[in-house]
Amino acid sequence: MARLLPQDTRGILRARAGLERFQVERIAPPPPLAPFVEFFWVLRWDLRGRPPHRQRVLTRPNVHMTFTSCLPERAESGAPSEWWRAGTGGRWTRARIVGVVRDEFVEEIAGDGRVVGAGFRPGGFRPFAGGPVSALTGRFLGVDEVFGAAGLALADEVFATDGAGDAVERLAAFLAELRPGADPSIERAAEIVERIAALPGLVRVDELAADVGLSARGLQRLFHEYVGIGPKWVIRRYRMLEAAGRAEAGAPVDWAGLAAELGYTDQAHFTRDFTAAVGTPPARYARETGTDAADGAIGAGGAGTGGGAGRVRGASGGGPGKIDV
Repeated sequence: MARLLPQDTRGILRARAGLERFQVERIAPPPPLAPFVEFFWVLRWDLRGRPPHRQRVLTRPNVHMTFTSCLPERAESGAPSEWWRAGTGGRWTRARIVGVVRDEFVEEIAGDGRVVGAGFRPGGFRPFAGGPVSALTGRFLGVDEVFGAAGLALADEVFATDGAGDAVERLAAFLAELRPGADPSIERAAEIVERIAALPGLVRVDELAADVGLSARGLQRLFHEYVGIGPKWVIRRYRMLEAAGRAEAGAPVDWAGLAAELGYTDQAHFTRDFTAAVGTPPARYARETGTDAADGAIGAGGAGTGGGAGRVRGASGGGPGKIDV
């Protein structure tokens, strides 16, 4: 039986408002896949008769494999983008590999839909990629571009499966059948990323390299090959994830103290970085994402709500039912 993991909303900005509009579950991988897959996940929404919702995400250094099916409330004019295929019952489907997203990632969801996905551990996609994971960074590939015809056949099976749990089992079976070989560098890369996440005050790459027993150049090579993005980006991203989580927790925040805790020499630098990553200065974000503010936003249509019924759109692409997850 699949084991559900605790809810983890890190990186889902304005999560309280978002979780009024969609549901997300994380499922533990079976033991043979645990060295490679951090979690499977299912996202569902039903916004029929409600405004679309735009969700901004602070991404982490994970590669994802996603299978999206949506039914917009109304058809959009224009031809589908290259990612989308017409499914049954008026639904649109898309199956793809999402490399590490280094910049802004925004979703707009509408109508009703479902995503079944696998989130790979940092480094865990390397045996499936057949080359450096950095080659995928900032890119979105069809499953056939990595897994060939077998990937397309898997997509058909996932989309034909009504139960999300059964779809996750089929995806897990597909990955397990590929029998990826053991690679100690995967574990090394994942452990280093976990160390970065546990030390949000970490600032310097050379200090991290010395701490894990590598040269700075050796650390860069490991991350290029396995994680897909450099350690400097990972350090900065986990600092922002920590800051956003503190801001959204609802408790008063000493911003100067938090800036110092995260390794900033001055609060102004921290504020600039936070605003660039989250889109809102930290104090304002904390005010807007407190429980009372979130409840008020939900009643008014939501701070993250966008227009255009029947659209599900991400920052990276187009097409009917534009969902870039």
